[in-house]
Amino acid sequence: MNSHDMSRPRMVLSGDPATPAARFVAAMNTGDSTALDHLYEDDAILVPVPGHPVTGSARLAANRHLQSFGLPIEARPRHAYVAGDIALLIVDWAMRGTARDGSEIDMSGTATDVVRRGPDGRWRYVIDNPHGTA
Repeated sequence: MNSHDMSRPRMVLSGDPATPAARFVAAMNTGDSTALDHLYEDDAILVPVPGHPVTGSARLAANRHLQSFGLPIEARPRHAYVAGDIALLIVDWAMRGTARDGSEIDMSGTATDVVRRGPDGRWRYVIDNPHGTA
């Protein structure tokens, strides 16, 4: 593959609104909570429990809790509805297996997420709602 071929996917991925889901999976599965938090705008919210949005350090703590299970997460974008620099993502996700503490984890859902494209061309979460309409 020549250098032109290698650079093209990076340009496409940075502008693709479904990219945050792939970046979320990568950061979650490596256990890097700092990289994971960089996928969010500064004032973005996460809804770890339906009806209870969190932001800032509480958002970071909620994601660290999921990472503490030591299980991989899978995510498959189903739809991306784009209006300018805002997109609504519908993403099917699952986390299943035996956690580090020996407990069985079987979590899945369909997220309804809002992302915004920043001046750098990267899409970041504004609203991360893993439970969708729940």
